[in-house]
Amino acid sequence: MYFSTVTIILGLVASTLAAPTSHTTTNTKRALQSGMKYADFQISDGKAGDALNEALQKFPIDMNNLASVSDSDHEIIKNAREIAESAEADEGGFNDAIDQAGEDSSEGEALQVGKIKNKVLKLALESMDLMIKQAQGDDDGDVQEKLDKEMKKLKTNVQEDQDSKGKTSKAIDFDAGTA
Repeated sequence: MYFSTVTIILGLVASTLAAPTSHTTTNTKRALQSGMKYADFQISDGKAGDALNEALQKFPIDMNNLASVSDSDHEIIKNAREIAESAEADEGGFNDAIDQAGEDSSEGEALQVGKIKNKVLKLALESMDLMIKQAQGDDDGDVQEKLDKEMKKLKTNVQEDQDSKGKTSKAIDFDAGTA
């Protein structure tokens, strides 16, 4: 089952990477940094349609060798996922910003697109965390079930992001950082 899940995420990644993008990318991968602020790794501004690729560029790990991910990088991924989740639902997060702007206003719609991109980030990080746990033998018995559930949500949100391709996406000013 692990192989099929990796195949699914790599398939999502491949289809995302194969799509034309509106920005220039480089092949240079930087190491993950502790102490990153949400603003350093958020992907919610700009345009919709490429959220998974944007998330993976912010957290460059070797998806073909997840057993080699360092403990510190794994911890950063877990912490970033928690922060992305907080940015969605906690006070001052996307839900509050959308309520304040008005769901049907142009700002509210842009914030909703940004919220979907943030969900893709959160779910990609959660999926990475679970796949790293599996690859490193840290499986408490229900990791695969959790991973299958998160991958289903990720696929849904990636599709929603792609369906909104080209729409304006707005980030929030959320003050949180990784350890």
